[in-house]
Amino acid sequence: MMKKNLTIIFIVLLAIQLPSCKKFLELEPISVATDQGFWKTGEEADASVAGIYALLRKSLNNAQGTNYFAYGDFPTPEFLPYLYGEDWGAISEMNWATSIPLSADYRNMGKMRRFDSFYKVIDQANRCLKFIPNIPADKFTDKERGKNRLLGEAYFMRAFTYFYISRIWGDVPQVLETTDNPASSQELSRTPASEILAQCVKDIAAALPLMEYGYKNASNRAVRANKGSAFALLAHVYAWQQKYPECAIAADSVIEKGGYSLIDSTQYLNIFRGQSSEGIFEIAQSADNENSGTGSFFWGTLKAPYIPNSTIVNYRLDDLFLKELYAEDITDIRRNKAFDFLNTPEPICIKYANVRLNTNAEDYVFKNNIIVFRLADIILLKAEAMAASNNNNGQTRILLNQIRNKRGANNSLVTDNKLFEEIISERARELFMEGHYYYDLVRLAKQKAVYKFNNPLVFLPRRMNATEFLAGKYLWPLDPSLITKNRKLTQTPFWTGKL
Repeated sequence: MMKKNLTIIFIVLLAIQLPSCKKFLELEPISVATDQGFWKTGEEADASVAGIYALLRKSLNNAQGTNYFAYGDFPTPEFLPYLYGEDWGAISEMNWATSIPLSADYRNMGKMRRFDSFYKVIDQANRCLKFIPNIPADKFTDKERGKNRLLGEAYFMRAFTYFYISRIWGDVPQVLETTDNPASSQELSRTPASEILAQCVKDIAAALPLMEYGYKNASNRAVRANKGSAFALLAHVYAWQQKYPECAIAADSVIEKGGYSLIDSTQYLNIFRGQSSEGIFEIAQSADNENSGTGSFFWGTLKAPYIPNSTIVNYRLDDLFLKELYAEDITDIRRNKAFDFLNTPEPICIKYANVRLNTNAEDYVFKNNIIVFRLADIILLKAEAMAASNNNNGQTRILLNQIRNKRGANNSLVTDNKLFEEIISERARELFMEGHYYYDLVRLAKQKAVYKFNNPLVFLPRRMNATEFLAGKYLWPLDPSLITKNRKLTQTPFWTGKL
C-alpha cells in the first residue's frame, strides 16, 4: 500500500508542476494517496479535483472515443440503424442484448453495458470530499474561497456522474464514501433511481453556496464547473424528474445570472471548439489521448474533404430525417453551417470538423470539446418546462423564437397543443449530435406519450414502440460480467432473461 501511495503522490505532484492546461488535461489518477504525506496543500487538492475531470473524460471517451454520443445520439432518428463498425449498428437499433463472448472485453457493446468506469469518477469525488475539508484554508491560494470552490466542484462532479448513469441504467448502486474500488471490491445492490436523483439534488444544493459565477482563470471557462454549471445540471435533473416548475427556476439562474450569451451566427461553429460565450460545462479533450486518430467519434462523422482520402462516413446520418427536421428553415444557419452534402443520400454533420493532420502525416487530431451544457440548451429547457406547465404559452414562444431567430429561422407557427413536442424538435435542430436527443425523446415520451425513436422510413428496423418504452426498454441492460462478479446486482427489468 505504501508503495502504491507514493506512486500516486509522485503522479499528482508531477501534475502540479505542469502548466495548468496541460496538467488539467493529462492528470489521470489511478488511485489516491491517503497516508499522512498527502492532502496537505491547496495545490494537491486542486490536482486531485482535476483528476475527477480526467476520469470523467476517460469514461465518456470509452468505446473508441464514442460513449457520450453512442448513448445520447445513436439510438435516435439522427442516425441510420446501419452504422459501420462492430456493435454500433446493434447499439443504434437498440439491440442491447446482443450476445458477446465473456473474453471479448474489447467489444463496444460490452463496454457500453458496464458502469464501473464511472464509479472511478465517483470514488475520486468521494476522496476529495473526504480529505479536502481537513486541509487548512491558509494552504489555499484564495484561502477559504479557494477551498470552497474545490469542494463545490467535487459535489458537482459526483452529482453529474450519478445523474448521467441514472439516465442510462435507471437504478444504480449508490456510494457516497470512498473505497479502494467500489465497483469491483464490494457487492452493491442497485439503489432506486428516485433516490439517486434526490441525492443529486442534495449534492448540487451543497455545491451552490461554495461556488461562484464566472472564473478567476479564463482558461478554466466551461471546462471546470462553476455556479452556472451547477444550476444547469439542476435544471436537467428536475426535467428528468418531470419537476418542471423547479426546472424553470433553475434555468432562470443560468440565463439571468450566469453571464453567458448566444454566439453570433458568423461564429456558430466555434461553439464546438470549446469555451465559447455559450459554454456552460464542457469536457476538455486531450489531443494526445482521446481526441486523435480513427478511434475518435469525430473521425467517424466526417469524410473528404474534411478528412483527406476518406470517401465514406462511418456513422451515417438519416438524410430523410434531416430534410424533415429543417424543412421550413432554409435560412437556418444550423442547417447551412453545421452540415455538408445535405441534399445527397450521405449528408454529414461538420460541427466537429476542426481537424488537422498530425505531424507524422498518418493521424488526425480533432480540436473539439464535448459540449455538455450550453446556453441555447438551457433556454430551450426552460421553454420545455413552461410548455409542460402549460400556463404561459406566450412566454414559452418568446423563448423558442429567441433561439430560432438567433439562428436565422422564422418564428414557429405550431399550435399550442403541439408546443411541447415542437420544443423537443427545436432542441434536435439546435443540439444535433451533441449527446442530448435520446434523453429529449425519453422526456417527450414520458410527458406526452409521443414516441419518436424510429427513423422516418417504415422499412428500417424499429428501435422501440410504446409498449416496449412503457416496459422500460429505454434503460440499458447491465453487462452479464458485472452481475457475475456481484451477486447483489440484478438485471434491468426489461432486459431480464434476454442476455
